[in-house]
Amino acid sequence: MPDTPNIVLIMSDQHNPHVMGTGGDENIRTPNLDALASRGVQFDNAYCGSPLCVPSRMTFLTGKHCSDIDVWSNGCILGSDELTFAHMLTAAGYETVLGGRMHFNGPDQRHGFETRIIGDVHARLDRIPMFTTGQSKECVEVAGPGRTAYSAYDEAVTRRCGEWLDARAAAGGDRPFCLVVGWVLPHCPYIAPKRLFDEYYDRIEIPRIPDGYLNQLHPAMKAWREHRGVDALTEEQVRVARAAYYGLVTFMDEQLGLLMETLEGTGLGQDAAVVYTSDHGDMAGEHGLWWKSSFYEGSVRVPLIFSWPGHFPDGRRVHHNVSLLDVGPTLLELAGAEALPDISGRGLMRWLSGKDEHFAERDEVFSEYCGLQGDPPARMIRSGPWKLHHYHGHDAPQLFNVVEDPNEVHDVAADPNFAGIRDKLHARVRDGWSGETIAGAMEKQARNLPLMREWHRRVRAPDSEWETEADRWTAPEGCNVFPEV
Repeated sequence: MPDTPNIVLIMSDQHNPHVMGTGGDENIRTPNLDALASRGVQFDNAYCGSPLCVPSRMTFLTGKHCSDIDVWSNGCILGSDELTFAHMLTAAGYETVLGGRMHFNGPDQRHGFETRIIGDVHARLDRIPMFTTGQSKECVEVAGPGRTAYSAYDEAVTRRCGEWLDARAAAGGDRPFCLVVGWVLPHCPYIAPKRLFDEYYDRIEIPRIPDGYLNQLHPAMKAWREHRGVDALTEEQVRVARAAYYGLVTFMDEQLGLLMETLEGTGLGQDAAVVYTSDHGDMAGEHGLWWKSSFYEGSVRVPLIFSWPGHFPDGRRVHHNVSLLDVGPTLLELAGAEALPDISGRGLMRWLSGKDEHFAERDEVFSEYCGLQGDPPARMIRSGPWKLHHYHGHDAPQLFNVVEDPNEVHDVAADPNFAGIRDKLHARVRDGWSGETIAGAMEKQARNLPLMREWHRRVRAPDSEWETEADRWTAPEGCNVFPEV
């Protein structure tokens, strides 16, 4: 086998790391993810750079934090002068191919990728309002069995990436490749194929909120719940939406199985390192919450699996705190490529090589958020077993010992026994970071956004050179059925 492998990196959208068999959930059926983990290394404490799509993906690509690249929300645009791991792999001689979702905003739909073989999703949700994809209680209320443009898109991505692998194997050649596969599921709408919805409806468990929990909740999270109306959801609505979410995870796992079958069938799998992750999680009813946009584990933590049989250990689990910002540096190290300059991400080869995971390095990661519905700029630090959430405009943070309190229901920030830890982490999370600066930038973006949308509307004519079929996938007519009975 070569020292520099072919790379297949798979990124789903909104996958809660708890909801997979190898994540400890006995109700979910994810045989392909479980098999991938059994022949690779699983990072149990991997965190995204932001619990929101665009900033998470742009930090993942660049190895830099949101505040380093001025990307905080889904309306932000990554500058084309920002280097990504795709730039560096291409410069090192790799064929870099993007197949599917990456959620680029603006005219640059490559950001370092040499080729794009299927564009991003444009979900034409026939007769269904777009709020079904967003963060409102109505998104949960419409949940159930059916099908959507998102499932059609993921099937198209799997099919097109499989065709590319077949053609690549037939063509041969010595040039290594990096194929990035982007699926949009299990992102809401919480609409799953009926066979999968029925599989989970009676088996699903409803997360319970301890008595008195809401009364002592941090003011920022009380406002979060109020803005989105989640406390008005009934237990039946929660059950239906969770059953659909589980069904979407299994649907996504089936796509993984098809892709892995093609990879192995071409013979390319023998020389390929496979990486699976997601851009962020989905609370899926935990804490009575949904979607992302919070620093609770179900939202900000992500699945992360590296597999390269014969090179990486089989079935290894790493508990050290790591970040999606670390994936790019790791791929570049695997490829023997030049490192990205001036980044916060760090390579993970010390664990992938099978060496002891305990070493003298700071065990901390950060995540940042400033996105929706009046949520304040916020920053999180995970350091050892501790996780602190800081919200701009609030003096008091949240503080959890995630090892002793994995469900994060005991906020000990006000406990004098932990004042030293709280003060140390609170100072650390605010060091070099300004919520006031971010809030000002978001206000400017809000003023400019209407003009940018008008520009976008005008240049997206069918004959526009700015956006081609390779950049934007359009859903076929009739692909949305809400619900299916």
